[in-house]
Amino acid sequence: MKFTLDRGLLGRSAAIEKLRRLVEKASRNRLPVLLLGESGTGKEVAARAIFHSNPRGNFVPIDCGSLVGTLMESELFGHLKGAFSGATESKKGLVEIADGGTAFFDEIGDMPMEMQVKLLRVVQEQELRAVGSTQWRKVDIRIIAATHRDLKAEVAAGRFRQDLYYRLNVFTIHLPPLRQRKEDIPILVEHFLGGCHLELSREILDLLQSYDWPGNVRELQHCVDRMAAMQSEGALQMQDLPSALQYHRTSGGIERLSDAVEWDRDLPQVALAPPSPVISVPDSERQAIGAALAATHGERAKAARILKIGRTTLYRKMKQYGFD
Repeated sequence: MKFTLDRGLLGRSAAIEKLRRLVEKASRNRLPVLLLGESGTGKEVAARAIFHSNPRGNFVPIDCGSLVGTLMESELFGHLKGAFSGATESKKGLVEIADGGTAFFDEIGDMPMEMQVKLLRVVQEQELRAVGSTQWRKVDIRIIAATHRDLKAEVAAGRFRQDLYYRLNVFTIHLPPLRQRKEDIPILVEHFLGGCHLELSREILDLLQSYDWPGNVRELQHCVDRMAAMQSEGALQMQDLPSALQYHRTSGGIERLSDAVEWDRDLPQVALAPPSPVISVPDSERQAIGAALAATHGERAKAARILKIGRTTLYRKMKQYGFD
Protein backbone atom coordinates (compact mmCIF):
# COMPACT_ATOMS: atom_id res chain seq x y z
CA MET A 1 0.00 0.00 0.00
CA LYS A 2 1.33 3.43 -0.90
CA PHE A 3 2.42 5.48 2.09
CA THR A 4 0.70 8.84 2.57
CA LEU A 5 1.37 11.55 5.09
CA ASP A 6 -2.15 11.14 6.47
CA ARG A 7 -1.47 7.51 7.37
CA GLY A 8 1.67 8.41 9.29
CA LEU A 9 0.72 11.76 10.82
CA LEU A 10 -2.87 11.36 11.98
CA GLY A 11 -5.16 14.15 13.09
CA ARG A 12 -6.99 17.29 12.06
CA SER A 13 -5.59 19.80 14.53
CA ALA A 14 -3.80 22.95 13.42
CA ALA A 15 -0.60 21.59 15.00
CA ILE A 16 -0.63 18.37 12.96
CA GLU A 17 -1.56 20.24 9.77
CA LYS A 18 1.46 22.49 10.27
CA LEU A 19 3.64 19.43 10.86
CA ARG A 20 2.42 17.86 7.60
CA ARG A 21 3.32 21.01 5.67
CA LEU A 22 6.83 21.08 7.14
CA VAL A 23 7.34 17.37 6.42
CA GLU A 24 6.28 17.89 2.82
CA LYS A 25 8.70 20.80 2.42
CA ALA A 26 11.54 18.80 4.01
CA SER A 27 10.96 15.95 1.56
CA ARG A 28 11.69 18.14 -1.47
CA ASN A 29 15.45 18.15 -0.91
CA ARG A 30 18.30 16.16 0.66
CA LEU A 31 19.26 18.65 3.36
CA PRO A 32 19.76 17.36 6.93
CA VAL A 33 16.60 17.47 9.06
CA LEU A 34 16.52 17.78 12.85
CA LEU A 35 13.34 16.53 14.54
CA LEU A 36 12.80 17.86 18.06
CA GLY A 37 10.10 16.74 20.46
CA GLU A 38 9.27 14.97 23.68
CA SER A 39 9.53 11.20 23.92
CA GLY A 40 6.57 9.50 22.31
CA THR A 41 5.57 12.33 19.97
CA GLY A 42 6.28 10.29 16.84
CA LYS A 43 9.67 11.47 15.63
CA GLU A 44 10.36 8.25 13.73
CA VAL A 45 6.89 8.44 12.17
CA ALA A 46 7.74 11.94 10.92
CA ALA A 47 11.13 10.75 9.65
CA ARG A 48 9.51 7.92 7.71
CA ALA A 49 6.92 10.34 6.33
CA ILE A 50 9.72 12.56 5.00
CA PHE A 51 11.39 9.56 3.39
CA HIS A 52 8.29 7.94 1.92
CA SER A 53 6.88 11.14 0.46
CA ASN A 54 9.94 11.25 -1.80
CA PRO A 55 11.44 7.74 -1.53
CA ARG A 56 14.98 7.03 -2.62
CA GLY A 57 17.15 4.10 -1.53
CA ASN A 58 16.76 2.55 1.91
CA PHE A 59 15.49 4.04 5.16
CA VAL A 60 17.91 2.89 7.87
CA PRO A 61 17.03 3.66 11.52
CA ILE A 62 20.01 3.96 13.88
CA ASP A 63 19.40 3.94 17.64
CA CYS A 64 22.12 6.22 18.99
CA GLY A 65 21.36 5.24 22.59
CA SER A 66 22.44 1.68 21.83
CA LEU A 67 25.83 2.72 20.42
CA VAL A 68 27.94 1.70 23.39
CA GLY A 69 30.99 -0.43 23.86
CA THR A 70 34.00 -1.14 21.69
CA LEU A 71 32.07 -2.19 18.60
CA MET A 72 29.98 0.96 18.12
CA GLU A 73 32.29 2.34 15.40
CA SER A 74 32.06 -0.96 13.53
CA GLU A 75 28.27 -0.92 13.91
CA LEU A 76 28.09 2.50 12.28
CA PHE A 77 30.85 2.38 9.68
CA GLY A 78 31.57 -1.32 9.19
CA HIS A 79 34.91 -3.15 9.40
CA LEU A 80 37.35 -5.14 7.29
CA LYS A 81 38.17 -8.77 7.85
CA GLY A 82 40.82 -9.08 10.55
CA ALA A 83 40.32 -5.49 11.78
CA PHE A 84 39.96 -6.78 15.35
CA SER A 85 39.65 -10.02 17.24
CA GLY A 86 36.58 -11.87 16.04
CA ALA A 87 36.31 -9.99 12.71
CA THR A 88 36.33 -13.12 10.59
CA GLU A 89 34.82 -11.34 7.60
CA SER A 90 34.23 -7.82 6.33
CA LYS A 91 30.93 -6.21 7.26
CA LYS A 92 29.05 -3.12 6.11
CA GLY A 93 28.02 -0.61 8.75
CA LEU A 94 24.60 1.00 9.06
CA VAL A 95 25.73 4.22 7.39
CA GLU A 96 26.98 2.35 4.32
CA ILE A 97 23.74 0.35 4.17
CA ALA A 98 21.95 3.71 3.96
CA ASP A 99 24.09 4.78 0.98
CA GLY A 100 21.75 6.21 -1.67
CA GLY A 101 18.95 6.55 0.86
CA THR A 102 18.25 7.98 4.30
CA ALA A 103 19.97 7.35 7.64
CA PHE A 104 17.73 8.16 10.61
CA PHE A 105 19.75 8.86 13.76
CA ASP A 106 17.21 8.40 16.54
CA GLU A 107 18.04 10.15 19.84
CA ILE A 108 21.14 11.80 18.39
CA GLY A 109 21.60 13.58 21.74
CA ASP A 110 22.59 10.24 23.29
CA MET A 111 25.44 9.61 20.83
CA PRO A 112 28.85 9.35 22.56
CA MET A 113 31.24 12.24 21.90
CA GLU A 114 33.80 10.02 20.17
CA MET A 115 31.17 8.99 17.63
CA GLN A 116 29.97 12.56 17.12
CA VAL A 117 33.29 13.60 15.61
CA LYS A 118 33.18 10.66 13.20
CA LEU A 119 29.59 11.43 12.23
CA LEU A 120 30.59 15.05 11.57
CA ARG A 121 32.89 13.82 8.80
CA VAL A 122 29.98 11.92 7.24
CA VAL A 123 27.72 14.98 7.38
CA GLN A 124 30.35 17.43 6.10
CA GLU A 125 32.24 15.39 3.54
CA GLN A 126 29.75 12.57 2.78
CA GLU A 127 32.46 9.98 3.35
CA LEU A 128 33.31 7.27 5.84
CA ARG A 129 36.14 4.90 6.69
CA ALA A 130 35.52 1.36 7.89
CA VAL A 131 37.38 0.05 10.94
CA GLY A 132 40.70 -1.41 9.79
CA SER A 133 40.69 0.49 6.49
CA THR A 134 43.00 3.31 5.40
CA GLN A 135 40.67 4.40 2.58
CA TRP A 136 37.84 6.90 2.77
CA ARG A 137 34.70 5.89 0.90
CA LYS A 138 32.18 8.35 -0.54
CA VAL A 139 28.52 7.86 0.40
CA ASP A 140 25.35 9.62 -0.69
CA ILE A 141 22.99 9.71 2.25
CA ARG A 142 20.19 11.91 3.50
CA ILE A 143 20.51 12.44 7.27
CA ILE A 144 17.52 12.85 9.55
CA ALA A 145 18.30 13.18 13.25
CA ALA A 146 15.89 13.24 16.18
CA THR A 147 16.14 13.90 19.89
CA HIS A 148 14.02 14.71 22.92
CA ARG A 149 16.93 16.64 24.41
CA ASP A 150 17.57 20.40 24.24
CA LEU A 151 20.64 20.26 22.00
CA LYS A 152 21.53 23.91 22.64
CA ALA A 153 21.75 23.13 26.35
CA GLU A 154 23.72 19.95 25.58
CA VAL A 155 26.21 22.02 23.53
CA ALA A 156 26.54 24.56 26.37
CA ALA A 157 27.16 21.70 28.83
CA GLY A 158 29.86 20.23 26.58
CA ARG A 159 27.95 17.01 25.92
CA PHE A 160 27.26 17.67 22.24
CA ARG A 161 29.60 19.06 19.60
CA GLN A 162 28.68 22.55 18.48
CA ASP A 163 29.93 22.01 14.93
CA LEU A 164 27.80 18.86 14.55
CA TYR A 165 24.78 20.69 15.97
CA TYR A 166 25.08 23.45 13.36
CA ARG A 167 25.52 20.89 10.58
CA LEU A 168 22.35 19.08 11.61
CA ASN A 169 20.30 22.15 12.45
CA VAL A 170 19.53 23.06 8.82
CA PHE A 171 15.84 22.18 8.59
CA THR A 172 14.38 21.88 12.09
CA ILE A 173 10.91 20.53 12.84
CA HIS A 174 9.33 20.64 16.29
CA LEU A 175 6.81 17.86 16.95
CA PRO A 176 3.91 18.99 19.16
CA PRO A 177 3.14 17.06 22.35
CA LEU A 178 -0.24 15.35 22.45
CA ARG A 179 -1.52 17.72 25.15
CA GLN A 180 -1.35 20.52 22.53
CA ARG A 181 -3.54 18.65 20.04
CA LYS A 182 -6.10 16.83 22.15
CA GLU A 183 -8.72 17.14 19.42
CA ASP A 184 -6.75 14.45 17.55
CA ILE A 185 -7.20 11.87 20.34
CA PRO A 186 -10.45 10.29 19.01
CA ILE A 187 -8.83 9.84 15.57
CA LEU A 188 -5.72 8.30 17.10
CA VAL A 189 -7.78 5.97 19.30
CA GLU A 190 -9.75 4.73 16.29
CA HIS A 191 -6.50 4.18 14.37
CA PHE A 192 -4.86 2.23 17.21
CA LEU A 193 -7.94 0.05 17.64
CA GLY A 194 -7.62 -1.09 14.04
CA GLY A 195 -10.34 -3.65 13.42
CA CYS A 196 -11.01 -4.20 17.12
CA HIS A 197 -14.60 -3.36 18.04
CA LEU A 198 -14.50 -1.35 21.25
CA GLU A 199 -17.25 1.06 22.19
CA LEU A 200 -16.04 3.77 24.55
CA SER A 201 -18.49 5.62 26.77
CA ARG A 202 -18.68 9.40 26.64
CA GLU A 203 -17.23 9.45 30.15
CA ILE A 204 -14.13 7.50 29.07
CA LEU A 205 -13.63 9.59 25.91
CA ASP A 206 -13.88 12.78 27.96
CA LEU A 207 -11.32 11.37 30.37
CA LEU A 208 -8.92 10.52 27.55
CA GLN A 209 -9.18 14.07 26.25
CA SER A 210 -8.74 15.71 29.66
CA TYR A 211 -5.51 13.82 30.47
CA ASP A 212 -2.21 15.49 29.51
CA TRP A 213 -0.45 12.31 28.25
CA PRO A 214 3.14 12.87 29.47
CA GLY A 215 4.17 9.85 27.35
CA ASN A 216 2.39 11.41 24.35
CA VAL A 217 1.14 9.27 21.44
CA ARG A 218 3.12 6.25 22.60
CA GLU A 219 1.39 6.32 25.99
CA LEU A 220 -2.01 6.68 24.30
CA GLN A 221 -1.30 3.66 22.11
CA HIS A 222 -0.37 1.55 25.13
CA CYS A 223 -3.57 2.71 26.85
CA VAL A 224 -5.69 1.68 23.84
CA ASP A 225 -3.92 -1.69 23.71
CA ARG A 226 -4.82 -2.24 27.37
CA MET A 227 -8.43 -1.22 26.83
CA ALA A 228 -8.74 -3.60 23.88
CA ALA A 229 -7.31 -6.44 25.99
CA MET A 230 -9.65 -5.73 28.91
CA GLN A 231 -12.68 -5.67 26.62
CA SER A 232 -12.50 -9.45 26.23
CA GLU A 233 -13.52 -9.73 29.88
CA GLY A 234 -16.77 -7.83 29.44
CA ALA A 235 -17.90 -4.21 29.24
CA LEU A 236 -15.09 -1.71 29.68
CA GLN A 237 -15.11 -0.10 33.12
CA MET A 238 -13.20 2.85 34.53
CA GLN A 239 -11.17 0.46 36.69
CA ASP A 240 -9.91 -1.21 33.50
CA LEU A 241 -7.99 1.94 32.56
CA PRO A 242 -4.29 2.43 33.42
CA SER A 243 -3.67 3.65 36.96
CA ALA A 244 -2.38 7.04 35.76
CA LEU A 245 -5.73 7.77 34.12
CA GLN A 246 -7.66 6.54 37.15
CA TYR A 247 -5.65 8.80 39.42
CA HIS A 248 -6.13 11.72 36.99
CA ARG A 249 -9.90 11.18 37.08
CA THR A 250 -10.01 11.05 40.87
CA SER A 251 -7.76 14.10 41.25
CA GLY A 252 -9.94 15.96 38.79
CA GLY A 253 -13.01 15.14 40.87
CA ILE A 254 -11.34 16.51 44.00
CA GLU A 255 -10.25 19.68 42.18
CA ARG A 256 -13.76 20.23 40.75
CA LEU A 257 -15.21 19.78 44.22
CA SER A 258 -12.76 22.33 45.63
CA ASP A 259 -13.72 24.80 42.89
CA ALA A 260 -17.42 24.21 43.49
CA VAL A 261 -17.08 24.81 47.22
CA GLU A 262 -15.13 27.99 46.50
CA TRP A 263 -17.74 29.68 44.34
CA ASP A 264 -20.97 28.22 45.76
CA ARG A 265 -21.77 30.34 48.82
CA ASP A 266 -24.74 28.13 49.69
CA LEU A 267 -22.39 25.23 50.46
CA PRO A 268 -20.47 24.92 53.73
CA GLN A 269 -16.72 25.20 53.76
CA VAL A 270 -15.01 21.87 53.19
CA ALA A 271 -11.36 21.19 53.97
CA LEU A 272 -9.79 18.95 51.36
CA ALA A 273 -6.31 17.52 51.53
CA PRO A 274 -4.32 18.15 48.35
CA PRO A 275 -4.23 15.16 46.01
CA SER A 276 -1.07 13.10 46.31
CA PRO A 277 0.28 10.32 44.09
CA VAL A 278 0.81 8.29 47.26
CA ILE A 279 -2.91 7.95 48.03
CA SER A 280 -4.68 5.05 46.36
CA VAL A 281 -7.36 5.63 43.73
CA PRO A 282 -10.15 4.08 45.89
CA ASP A 283 -9.16 6.26 48.86
CA SER A 284 -9.18 9.36 46.65
CA GLU A 285 -12.62 8.50 45.29
CA ARG A 286 -13.92 7.78 48.78
CA GLN A 287 -12.66 11.17 50.03
CA ALA A 288 -14.10 13.07 47.08
CA ILE A 289 -17.53 11.44 47.38
CA GLY A 290 -17.61 11.88 51.15
CA ALA A 291 -16.70 15.56 50.88
CA ALA A 292 -19.34 16.13 48.18
CA LEU A 293 -22.06 14.47 50.24
CA ALA A 294 -21.07 16.46 53.32
CA ALA A 295 -21.04 19.72 51.35
CA THR A 296 -24.53 19.06 49.96
CA HIS A 297 -25.95 17.67 53.22
CA GLY A 298 -26.48 14.31 51.61
CA GLU A 299 -28.24 15.54 48.46
CA ARG A 300 -27.06 12.92 46.03
CA ALA A 301 -28.19 14.61 42.82
CA LYS A 302 -26.35 17.80 43.77
CA ALA A 303 -23.26 15.85 44.85
CA ALA A 304 -23.22 14.07 41.48
CA ARG A 305 -23.41 17.43 39.67
CA ILE A 306 -20.52 18.82 41.72
CA LEU A 307 -18.39 15.78 40.95
CA LYS A 308 -19.54 15.83 37.31
CA ILE A 309 -20.48 12.18 37.31
CA GLY A 310 -23.81 10.50 36.64
CA ARG A 311 -26.14 9.74 39.54
CA THR A 312 -26.02 6.04 38.71
CA THR A 313 -22.23 6.15 38.94
CA LEU A 314 -22.44 8.00 42.26
CA TYR A 315 -24.90 5.47 43.70
CA ARG A 316 -22.69 2.58 42.59
CA LYS A 317 -19.62 4.22 44.14
CA MET A 318 -21.50 4.98 47.37
CA LYS A 319 -22.46 1.31 47.66
CA GLN A 320 -18.92 0.25 46.84
CA TYR A 321 -17.43 2.45 49.59
CA GLY A 322 -20.10 1.78 52.22
CA PHE A 323 -21.92 5.14 52.24
CA ASP A 324 -25.48 4.96 53.60
